Amino acid sequence: MEVVVKITKKGQATIPKKLRKKFGFKDRAIVFETKEGILLKPFPDISEEKGSLRMLFKKGAREIIEEARKEDIQREKMLER
Repeated sequence: MEVVVKITKKGQATIPKKLRKKFGFKDRAIVFETKEGILLKPFPDISEEKGSLRMLFKKGAREIIEEARKEDIQREKMLER
């Protein structure tokens, strides 16, 4: 199915209702860059898709927090000098 949509000055485009319903789009989408252009995928419902977003992130929340804390400690040590 090919549909022409208008893109606003802000870069917004409306996904036609038939396609939103068919693919399960709600209020968010994930945008991927491909060789042929962009690909929009519905944002998964966290309650239904536990852990499905892990593939998008290389590190877990705990790892990110620990790294940030280490960086803060290093900055504090440098400021004390």
